[in-house]
Amino acid sequence: MVRSVERTMAILESLSVTKRGLTLAELSRRLGLPRSSTHCVLLTLKEGGFLTRSEKTHRYTFGLKLFSLANVALNGTRLREQASPFLQRLMWRCKATVHLAVLGCEQAVIIEKFEHPNAPRVPTWVGKRLDLHSTAVGKALIAHLPEEKLLSLVRGRGLPRYNENTITSFRRLQQELEETRRRGYSVDAGEDEIGGCCVGAPILVASGEVIAAVSIAGSSELINPEDIPSFGSLVKETASDIAAAFHIDGKSKSTE
Repeated sequence: MVRSVERTMAILESLSVTKRGLTLAELSRRLGLPRSSTHCVLLTLKEGGFLTRSEKTHRYTFGLKLFSLANVALNGTRLREQASPFLQRLMWRCKATVHLAVLGCEQAVIIEKFEHPNAPRVPTWVGKRLDLHSTAVGKALIAHLPEEKLLSLVRGRGLPRYNENTITSFRRLQQELEETRRRGYSVDAGEDEIGGCCVGAPILVASGEVIAAVSIAGSSELINPEDIPSFGSLVKETASDIAAAFHIDGKSKSTE
């Protein structure tokens, strides 16, 4: 095992069983770790948003990022099970790579991927994080957010430029998201990577909440501009089917 990772896990496990958190001295004493190395791990976790430290008590507790990651994991497990058959059907119909992603820590997180055997490889994997403003699946996830929430995400992450196609202004992003809502699907026309093209759609449940998004990813040759509307219809249909299945499953579990 990697020693530093082992210490990090021990610190997180110790904090998980306390209600008020622990100080540096308490963690060092409980775990039998040197104070200096414990302090380094705590600082790293704090800077990453995984822990917070009270200025008054000097106690460390879990940060919002850990809760966000836990929420992604818990929601993602059942969603993946419900979505898998629909994603595979979409993959065979469009002959391209298909992704399922959720919103987590100011980025889109891929929680499922199906790759058509004859399609060009797409450099993504389960767990990969994607920016929200430059990818189809990201735009689908944020298209229905209230403006204040959208603005908060942009302030936290920014709008990094990857090439001349990338949206880098908030006003332009708002226009793009309005268009996404109007047509029901989002498009990444080489904004994240030149030569790539993706089409995505939000998975909207009855409450109006976007719980995830589906996307078709490939090259601009595979998904050319003339075919984008037809790909958009396919991905919207898949998102709708997943939403229906997820809703039915949720109702049946709550009434058992």
